[in-house]
Amino acid sequence: MQTTSIVTNFNHKLNAPLTKKKITVLQINLGKRCNLACSHCHVEASPKRTEELSPEVCTQLIELIHKFPEIEIVDLTGGAPEMNYGFKPLVEAARVTNKQVIVRSNLTIYFVDGFGYLPEYFAQNQVRIVASLPCYLADNVDKMRGAGVFDDSIKALQLLNKLGYSQDPNLILDLVYNPQLPTDEKFALSPEQNNLEQNYKSFLKDKFNIKFNNLFTITNLPVGRTKMYLERKKLYIPYLQFLKSHFNASTIEHLMCRNELSIDYLGNVYDCDFNQMMNLPAKNANGENLTVTQLLAASSLDLVSEVQTAPYCYGCTAGSGSSCGGALI
Repeated sequence: MQTTSIVTNFNHKLNAPLTKKKITVLQINLGKRCNLACSHCHVEASPKRTEELSPEVCTQLIELIHKFPEIEIVDLTGGAPEMNYGFKPLVEAARVTNKQVIVRSNLTIYFVDGFGYLPEYFAQNQVRIVASLPCYLADNVDKMRGAGVFDDSIKALQLLNKLGYSQDPNLILDLVYNPQLPTDEKFALSPEQNNLEQNYKSFLKDKFNIKFNNLFTITNLPVGRTKMYLERKKLYIPYLQFLKSHFNASTIEHLMCRNELSIDYLGNVYDCDFNQMMNLPAKNANGENLTVTQLLAASSLDLVSEVQTAPYCYGCTAGSGSSCGGALI
């Protein structure tokens, strides 16, 4: 079995613990139910998964959103967040408290029975859509996400444009690029974000008359299905070493884990979504695993002083960096 013992501990690389900042972002993973089963999914979501938010945790999260005005962004993810319990109540709780709502959408969900209302619902609630489109070429997208996903994604983007997305300043539509999974040790980081964004915009406008706001380049972290794939190919340790060799200290100031809390469908709290998938909980000052119940009881979001780190953190700090909002520098 491969181990990570030959990869320098991330905190040792920093020569100090990674400290938390003031919390302004609440990222909620509503569950693992999804209409797709993408090959690179770190959540390991699929149509066969049934784990989702409970009514009790949903009520707590709504209370959390109302209680803390310092939360600027409520970031909803999954699975397909739209398919899991509590989605609309959380959107509406965030909007009534004047917080920005981000939904990480796979776009194809709009064509699943029962979810055709979503584009207009998003527009009415000024939801910021961050949509996965790991390439602007159909073959590459379908290889990663499933047959026909590219065509459905194009139709969804055209529909969103008709509703005003990327034209109305209150209707933001962002796309996410992920590199193809490596087949050998010729690893590569994401291309430069601004240049790739211009390539995306030119191609999608010329070929499909599609407009969008921003492109986010996100590194494939060795977590979930990506980790399993790398292990099968005997590339897991070499890939970690590659990420470590491209460590960029300038990214540390901007890491998303420093000002966000990631919450799972059970109400457990993590520093980021990757730690959530690897079951590495955030800790309070007493070293106890943090929960939403504790946040509410303490009337504070700032109970974490140090971020829990692991070797895959090199993925967020390699090259220009990587986050849920794309490159860091």
